[in-house]
Amino acid sequence: MTLFLSALPVLAVIIALLLGMRSLHAAIAGVLLSVLAIALAFPLSADAAWRAAAQWLPVLVEVLMIVGGGLLLSEVLREAGAQKALAQWILGQTGNGAAAVLLVVHGVTPFAESLTGFGIGITIGIPLLVHCGLSARKVAVIGLLGLCAVPWGSMGPGTLIAATMAGLSLDALGLASAYVSVIPFVVTGVVAAWLASPVGERAAGVWLGVVSGLLLTLAVSFFNATVGTAPAGALGALAMIALHLWRGRRKAHAAALPPLAPVGQRALAAYGVLLAGVLIVGLAGRWLHLPPQWHVLASPALWLFIAALYFSRAMPPAASLRTAFRSWTQVAPVTGLFIAMGVLMAVSGMATQLAHALAAGGRWYLFAAPFVGALGGFVTGSNTGANAMFAATQAEIAQALNVQVLPFMAVHNVSAALLLMASPGKIEMACHLAPAQAVLHRRWIQVMVLAIDLFAVTLMAMINLFL
Repeated sequence: MTLFLSALPVLAVIIALLLGMRSLHAAIAGVLLSVLAIALAFPLSADAAWRAAAQWLPVLVEVLMIVGGGLLLSEVLREAGAQKALAQWILGQTGNGAAAVLLVVHGVTPFAESLTGFGIGITIGIPLLVHCGLSARKVAVIGLLGLCAVPWGSMGPGTLIAATMAGLSLDALGLASAYVSVIPFVVTGVVAAWLASPVGERAAGVWLGVVSGLLLTLAVSFFNATVGTAPAGALGALAMIALHLWRGRRKAHAAALPPLAPVGQRALAAYGVLLAGVLIVGLAGRWLHLPPQWHVLASPALWLFIAALYFSRAMPPAASLRTAFRSWTQVAPVTGLFIAMGVLMAVSGMATQLAHALAAGGRWYLFAAPFVGALGGFVTGSNTGANAMFAATQAEIAQALNVQVLPFMAVHNVSAALLLMASPGKIEMACHLAPAQAVLHRRWIQVMVLAIDLFAVTLMAMINLFL
């Protein structure tokens, strides 16, 4: 009975989403069923509940502020025509098709996500894809595929949690995760190139997607081994941006980049303010050993709004504020409720109950383990949340099964991060960043991204069995 109750919230959410229910209704059902399971079989003391609230409420507020800031910056840039100017400049180097989308999927989005986190990479990537001549639903799917380097998102706190809970070195787990990431990097590259290429050019596009995924793996692995886990995702993605732009310029025999319109230059400056603020203030806080409360000064939650103000040179236009707030009221409740559901499952012991029940299958759990991590990413929409739910339990099970903990946890970490892109909160956000028609295809987008992710997780599960 307890096993059924522990699985009920997740099963209900998945079934609801597959039946086409709104993400908000699925999230409400998941939270209510989690509360019901706690009341019936997973008693939670008042003290434990207060500790969980104190730990996770600041995280929840920060995530919701980041979502709001990302939507506002995206809307301000869109309204001013800056996104179109940037997209035209990029397309001038790469052209439409596979090359352009791979620049975004393996370069622009992972770079932004590695520095900011919480899915903000898609607020930069999707607006660029809008101008690539793709349908709204393809724009949303390809934009979400850019969240393929989430183990290094926000400079890697999720990977740090997994390493700490498993008793591993951060850089060792980061490097192992980079090796395992060859699967999601190649899979996302192939799918993005396939969706973006004309029918007669798909074979060449798919090959380009494979090469791009392999090169991203090499780049992230190299920087992880040389400068450490925290900056590896950003530096690897930056190398891919340079590589794709160089390839496009070389292919077009262009001697120099075409001029970028002034509004596009201002947009790049705004992105520079965002990324520099997060990086410089974050590094200063670590060097000066400032207390944890100062973290807010380095958070994207603050710098996204500063970047929007910088671009507008004043208060953003009222129309942009209204549009961003309307989108936030649709995205934020879904995101918040799924985080709450993940926290309830973690602190009550439901997540541990699920993992241990699956581990009763013995060494066959090696195949199931990546799906457990993926479940955490899907439910919480966060690599940090997924590892908080399952990392310690996964490490314990690996030791009990007498398998190598490092490769096992690397597969878990990458799987947990990968399903973030299929989480209902990120789907909702992508639908509101893509052209308006994308909302009408929410179910197709959800199923498509989930299918791509589960295919990649299945390949990683086979690696677990082999290792």
